[in-house]
Amino acid sequence: MPTVLRKYGLRFHFYGFDMGEPRHIHVAGHGGTAKIWLEPIELVEAKGFNAGDLKRIMEVVTDHHGQFVEAWDEFSKSVS
Repeated sequence: MPTVLRKYGLRFHFYGFDMGEPRHIHVAGHGGTAKIWLEPIELVEAKGFNAGDLKRIMEVVTDHHGQFVEAWDEFSKSVS
């Protein structure tokens, strides 16, 4: 479960067993979890986050989109 970024007390990561799905990032922290597609950037599911948390999460995903895509692609090469 590679962690790509830690910011605002949140951990942005993905799971190796998710490599068969479209690119996405998982977010955990502050008692919540979320899953966000990276192309296009879209919230798939969220539990335990308030509206302000989700807004901040989406801003981070937008700002670090390239980093997340690159990390996903590099990791998927290593497991295939």
